[in-house]
Amino acid sequence: MPLALEGKKAIVAEVSEAAKGALSVVVADSRGVTVGKMTDLRKQARENGVQLRVVRNTLARRALEGTQWECLNESFVGPTLLAFSTDHPGAAARLFKEFAKQDQNFEVKALAYEGELIPAADIDRLATLPTYDEAIAKLMSVMKEASAGKLVRTLAALRDQKQEEAA
Repeated sequence: MPLALEGKKAIVAEVSEAAKGALSVVVADSRGVTVGKMTDLRKQARENGVQLRVVRNTLARRALEGTQWECLNESFVGPTLLAFSTDHPGAAARLFKEFAKQDQNFEVKALAYEGELIPAADIDRLATLPTYDEAIAKLMSVMKEASAGKLVRTLAALRDQKQEEAA
């Protein structure tokens, strides 16, 4: 059913607004995926701070025009599912990567992060980005290891000093 001009303008405005607040964008083709699986994907997306939109290609191009996500225009061929990560840059990539493992029909077309087009084959660049909590945990473990190493070196220096004084 054709959309009226006002409906098209509303869709472009909604997608444009979602793009403005996005940290990264992933484009996928969901042809052949069942409705039940898509419902599950939408639920998981909401839980992970990802906005999903199925948009006509011309409307998607128009909505992303003049934004840092304009580099994705070439990937708008065939059915297009857009995922906007709002909480964490790797959230949509991680979600789509896991979903593609479960469903053979689901295909990631392209990704974009900070205005850079990333081919679908390089999805791990975004999907493996640590979350805030994971990054803090890694930092704390590095700091803990560094302080333990410093303690060992200090004790060794004290031992050496006492041995020199005894000799």
